[in-house]
Amino acid sequence: AAISACGKGSQWHLARDLLSLMPAVKVVPNEITYSSTISAYGKGGQWQLALDLLSRMPYASAVPDEFVYNAAISACATSGQWQMALDLLSVMPDAKAVPSHITYSAAISACEKGGQWQLALDLLGLMPDAKAFPNLITYNAAISACGKGGQWRIALELLSLMPEEDIIPDEITYNGAISSCEKGSQWQLAQNLLCSMPDGQVTPNTITYNAAISACEKGGQWQLALDLLSMMPDARVVPNQITYSAAISACEKGGQWQIAMDLLSLMPMKHVIPDEITYNSAIRACVEGWKWQLALDVLSLMPTAMAVPNHITYNAAVSACEKGGQ
Repeated sequence: AAISACGKGSQWHLARDLLSLMPAVKVVPNEITYSSTISAYGKGGQWQLALDLLSRMPYASAVPDEFVYNAAISACATSGQWQMALDLLSVMPDAKAVPSHITYSAAISACEKGGQWQLALDLLGLMPDAKAFPNLITYNAAISACGKGGQWRIALELLSLMPEEDIIPDEITYNGAISSCEKGSQWQLAQNLLCSMPDGQVTPNTITYNAAISACEKGGQWQLALDLLSMMPDARVVPNQITYSAAISACEKGGQWQIAMDLLSLMPMKHVIPDEITYNSAIRACVEGWKWQLALDVLSLMPTAMAVPNHITYNAAVSACEKGGQ
């Protein structure tokens, strides 16, 4: 229980120390102890330590079970080690450990973080034969994997399959689906999904609006991006850096430099601190508006906001000066 508490508190060092103290007090670690320690390592990003502990279990006469493997695969997933996660999944039958939906969900999550959408779908397809039936977490990971892989059609197909499995999508599901539409420049579909959320009794959050606004930005729909931003207070959703950066970028691409500047000046009043991405979009808006002096003014504001200019920032400022004949 103490080691499990360490895991939940991301105190992997303490979990390791407690495990090492057990022989001195004549307490023999069992599968639960190892599972909890491996889980603590995973939550602390220590996947190598997790796998090392797994490999040492036989020497302590402890046989890894399904829960130990789940913890180890999750540790690999957290750190994006998809190959290692799949290797662990493949050796489970030899260890007489039966993979469950938790196992597959963790492996699919590893593939999602590693950009392996095809493998994620392969694992999802294997689950029924393994009598491991997908749940909400499984579908969320698979939809996110497809989104990151630019497969918005497959992501939406997975979303449509969920009711057939009696699985109710949540905000994470919709966020993944809307994000996949954003990456595929499908702003209309992103808006349709956002509008359909209340019907599914799902409440949009900041991530949802950010993805939808970004979809509008990529689709050249600056007015719609601003409409979504204006809807957020009534929806009790608080805009953040990403929200304003996407909205400013939408204005920049729509040639609306004045509105972009208004949004930038509004951010401090909303207790949102602009970052370099925000400033870059604002400076690019000045380029499109032929406002070289304003571009330099925006550049000069960056140190005050602790935002460090990068090559994109300077390239945009130089472009503004070139357009202004400076």
